[in-house]
Amino acid sequence: MAKTTTQFICQSCGTVHSKWNGKCEGCGEWNTLVEETISAALGGLKPTSKKTAGGPLEFSSLDDHREAPERIKLGVDELDRVFGGGLVPASATLIGGDPGIGKSTLLLQVTARLARNGLDTVYVSGEEAAAQIQDRAERLKVASSPVKLATETDLRTILSALKKAKPDFVVIDSIQTLWSDSVEAAPGSVSQVRACAQELVRFAKKSGCALVIVGHVTKEGQIAGPRVVEHMVDTVFYFEGERGHQFRILRAVKNRFGPTDEIGIFEMSAYGLAPASEPSALFLSSEDDRTGGAAVFAAMEGSRPMLAEVQALAGPAAYGTPRRSVVGWDNNRLAMMIAVLEARCGLQIGGRDIYLSVAGGYRMVEPAGDLAAAAALLSSMADQPLPEKSIFFGEIALSGAIRPVARMDARLKEAERLGFKCAFGPEGPQRKHGSLTYTPIKRLADLADMLEVRNDDE
Repeated sequence: MAKTTTQFICQSCGTVHSKWNGKCEGCGEWNTLVEETISAALGGLKPTSKKTAGGPLEFSSLDDHREAPERIKLGVDELDRVFGGGLVPASATLIGGDPGIGKSTLLLQVTARLARNGLDTVYVSGEEAAAQIQDRAERLKVASSPVKLATETDLRTILSALKKAKPDFVVIDSIQTLWSDSVEAAPGSVSQVRACAQELVRFAKKSGCALVIVGHVTKEGQIAGPRVVEHMVDTVFYFEGERGHQFRILRAVKNRFGPTDEIGIFEMSAYGLAPASEPSALFLSSEDDRTGGAAVFAAMEGSRPMLAEVQALAGPAAYGTPRRSVVGWDNNRLAMMIAVLEARCGLQIGGRDIYLSVAGGYRMVEPAGDLAAAAALLSSMADQPLPEKSIFFGEIALSGAIRPVARMDARLKEAERLGFKCAFGPEGPQRKHGSLTYTPIKRLADLADMLEVRNDDE
């Protein structure tokens, strides 16, 4: 008989510890270790009475051409863009997001749309009762769609029903609520999440259905549970957004069948989530008065150019110790930019309180946003607005030079389409874009001289 023992597993990263500690040695989180009973011989799985014999393994050559499966069009441009052209049969997708961000709403809308298009769809929920989902369907005006709805948390029961139904599209909401009787652990634990995800992905590969799994996220924004779950599935999406704003962003971080840098933008309305008709307009300020401290950044999200407004405020330190508050940008890049302004431009800015925010809740992850953030900060220090209808993009090097960025033409075309008159960026091919005037900036000091930014004692 296999010896039964216990081990402590971190619920954040999945690191196994032989004894309990207050802090996980793997990820550094506190109070995340949970005791789980395992079988020393079988790694936590219950023994089975039947032995399975492996079948013959067939090999194929690299030049064995097979037709790619036809993708399932979702009928929503934003979703098809993120998926890379549609859902791939026999694929597994993991979607994570904050509570209440709209994951269940979006997936219920997608399931209903596919059902109306003739696909056999199944929606399995382990978090809500059937009446709650039906009420949501009534609000979304999709209650008449032929969706097969079930509320269950037992993995064996779910797989048995799916094998009989043979659906084309399955949604599991969520993986943290399922439990398998082959694992001696509580639902939501690392062992249960890993085992349930493995069984579901195996079913999707064998049956040929498209599987979508909903996952909870930690306070750091990462999908809860072991990282191995993200390696099991074919695509991983994160649903982002602020509750105070009406838009949501579906961002791809892993995609075996398409690009990994595309995003889909949706607007929250009374009837659910709808694709945004003009994404750039969501992140631009609608104020008519022009004040200092605001710059428009021309970003690239995959193949899509986006415009977002960066706002900055620099003032005297109120309590002696300067404060740095950043929303929508990396705090480390702000510290680097301040150091460059002091060392290369001769500005005394380290003793000021600095607040920087990207309007609309947009998160600026591209290095090309350095110049826009610097322009907003310099404009705030000079207390004068930047040139009207202007955009900024470019990466700032530690030497103070403005480095070139990719897809400059696409950024300029988007700015011209939205009525902008001038653009500032790194040196590159000088091309005329209609009424848009492009001004290259070689060094950050040139931008400070243009805005006539001086120290307080000068």
